[in-house]
Amino acid sequence: MGQFSIHNNTHHKSLLLLAGPMILSNITVPLLGLVDTAVIGHLGSAHYLAGIALGATVISILFWLAGFLRMSTTGLIAAAFGAEDKQELVQALQKSLMLALAVALLLLLLQKPLGSLMALLADASQPTMEQAFNYFYIRIYSAPAALANLVLLGWMLGVQYGRGPFLLVLLTNVINIALDILFVVGFGWGVKGAALASVIADYCALAFALWLVSRLFAKLQLHWCWSFGARLLQLGALLRLNGDIFLRSLMLQLCFSFMTFYGARLGDVVLAANAVLLNFLLLISFAMDGIAYAAEAKVGQARGAQSVHRIRMWVSISLQWGAVFAVLYAVGFYVFGEQVIRLLTDVPEVNSLAIAYLPWLVLMPLIAMSCFLFDGIFVGLMRAKDMRNTMMLSALVGFFGVFVLTQDWGNHALWAAMTAFMALRGISLAVRYRQLLKADALLNNKTK
Repeated sequence: MGQFSIHNNTHHKSLLLLAGPMILSNITVPLLGLVDTAVIGHLGSAHYLAGIALGATVISILFWLAGFLRMSTTGLIAAAFGAEDKQELVQALQKSLMLALAVALLLLLLQKPLGSLMALLADASQPTMEQAFNYFYIRIYSAPAALANLVLLGWMLGVQYGRGPFLLVLLTNVINIALDILFVVGFGWGVKGAALASVIADYCALAFALWLVSRLFAKLQLHWCWSFGARLLQLGALLRLNGDIFLRSLMLQLCFSFMTFYGARLGDVVLAANAVLLNFLLLISFAMDGIAYAAEAKVGQARGAQSVHRIRMWVSISLQWGAVFAVLYAVGFYVFGEQVIRLLTDVPEVNSLAIAYLPWLVLMPLIAMSCFLFDGIFVGLMRAKDMRNTMMLSALVGFFGVFVLTQDWGNHALWAAMTAFMALRGISLAVRYRQLLKADALLNNKTK
């Protein structure tokens, strides 16, 4: 097994060249959340921060539920790239873009019922709900661009063009942050300004992503041979393929949304404090996802080339680097966590409450590392059914089971449940991977 713990430097460099740009650009995603929280958190009242937290959470749930678009695109494209199948590189992109636009249209049509459902589930104060609606009904119009960007980002990852996603995510968040400051601080547009900044940034990113992909088409000598009828017929197969990934994403978002909606029932101050702390969790997830995205592409390429040896190698390398970053984040949160919280908000009661729950976030990188990385590994293997099953177990037992047992702890129960959820996700995926490896079944399933 020594060969899998110490690898040729070329392999490490190859993974980091793909993961590095994604880590750097993904760090700007929670940075955007930090700026949103900071500019709104200094408006003088907790209901502004609680309102944007609620509205942004619902948008995140809807867009993250569509995360199967990026996952399936990366998995399919990585395998086609490994098998050198140029026709599938084009067709998979076309089908995924059609599906993304269909889902976006559905979200736009259902925005009123979704807003009503948000109000029903949150049961928050009237000022908080007013700000949540201000954000939600503007931000929802970025759906077509945001979902198409998921597909285009997944396609670029699949062909191992790490620089493209880096530039795409970086551009999106730099524009968003700049407009946040201009609209909220400069023009005084409040929560509506934060929402409008995100919409404009998403459409700017779409234009840029299409340009990047067109350049890659020329480089790879691909041709956009469009047949709408044929792609429409193939869309059914793509929907069936993505069904398990969608259910997996749904269970994930149920846990995160429960954090926000139950927090809202505990009061605006608790909701606002959790919104501040969730930025730490986003920082962990997006940094770890940089390694996980690289693992998706590398494992998927190895699967397309039918090489179990290379799958095992990339899994091992990914876990090594994930452990390094987990330790760095845990130390960083321990040393600088309180300063970051004070930077995010000057509302005294929100500040003190968030600091009280900070120890949960110091532990989180070490506990959550393996679940993020094995998610990427299983996307590369296209084992969607396994991802669905382990997510359901982790949500029902790890999150909701632990919450029921600890609910007398108040807000600590929410963070205990989230910690157990992350831990069980990593453990169950690791066990399943070992089962597949032992049964020599890593290459047996191309669609699940």
